[in-house]
Amino acid sequence: MSGSPDSRVADEGRLDVEQISGAAEAEPRRGGPGNGPGSGPDAADAPGGPAEGVWRFPVPAAQASVPRTRHAVRDRLLAQGMAGVRYQELVDDLLLIVSELVSNAVTHAAELSPEVVTELSVRGGWVRVSVEDGDPYRPKALENDTGRTGGRGLLLVKSVTLQAGGVCDVERTGEGGKVIWASLPVPPEPER
Repeated sequence: MSGSPDSRVADEGRLDVEQISGAAEAEPRRGGPGNGPGSGPDAADAPGGPAEGVWRFPVPAAQASVPRTRHAVRDRLLAQGMAGVRYQELVDDLLLIVSELVSNAVTHAAELSPEVVTELSVRGGWVRVSVEDGDPYRPKALENDTGRTGGRGLLLVKSVTLQAGGVCDVERTGEGGKVIWASLPVPPEPER
């Protein structure tokens, strides 16, 4: 695919963060609650646990942004120490959730929201992913309607989140849009 920098996808669909945000890598968010001393990207929440931090991935509301965001989140999770068997199910669940939420946002909110922002937060034994767009419509998870070919993404997100012992919700933003989020617990260290 060629064209503007926003429409180019790096090898294997990986997010080239410079193309998206103009930075060499996603920057940890500064300020706000939980971002004080000892909570930066190099601080671990427990011995052997992932490093904590908060990162934002703004992307254009376009289908090419779905795999780009998924790969950026995966790379960040691995960089925070969530590689290996202990974290495999958590990472897989988070990537499925990110894919569904970003896909929903670019499919349904693009007209009112030219940008979609995914936020990843690793803090206090939990990993939270959220996707924010400027569309005020609050989506609902559809139940099994066999006559429809789509509309089950939020049901899948809810199911995966609850099965992992997490929580999810939809909230309004101060600017009139919405943020859909899911928080999943980090698996405990195996007993020795």
